[in-house]
Amino acid sequence: MNLFEINDSIKQIVDRDDIDPQALKDTLDTLELTRDEKLDGLAGLIERDTADIDFLTNKIKQLTEQKRHYEKQKDNLLKYMTEVIDNAGVKQVQTKHYILKPRNYRQKTIISDEQKIPTEYRVKKEVISINKVKLYTDLKNGLSVPGAYLEPNRKTIIN
Repeated sequence: MNLFEINDSIKQIVDRDDIDPQALKDTLDTLELTRDEKLDGLAGLIERDTADIDFLTNKIKQLTEQKRHYEKQKDNLLKYMTEVIDNAGVKQVQTKHYILKPRNYRQKTIISDEQKIPTEYRVKKEVISINKVKLYTDLKNGLSVPGAYLEPNRKTIIN
């Protein structure tokens, strides 16, 4: 029996007048115990999932930092290798496993002080976004807004 069926059974039993009060109490206690055990199990699953989400969030943060470290290390090693080969005055170096050839790529544009850049290089970007606070307030006050509506947002707190 699922939780909704248990709730329906409780409602049907409470509405009946032909049941002995002691039998009514025993039946309700049994149904409520079953419901409470199932709800307790659901709360445990939610608690476990919350812990897993927290663990994975922290793991993602750690892996992102680790990735950033390796990317920076790779860039520094490539820069160092290029400087060494350039300093040697050769176009390429052949090692036991690799052929290393420094190449010229498109130069990087570095902005050292954004405030000093002339206005001719500035681009105005217009961003249109929805004022959700005003939209919520108007919908809450009964105003009909095409393309938007309020949806109930109920949750259970597990302590």
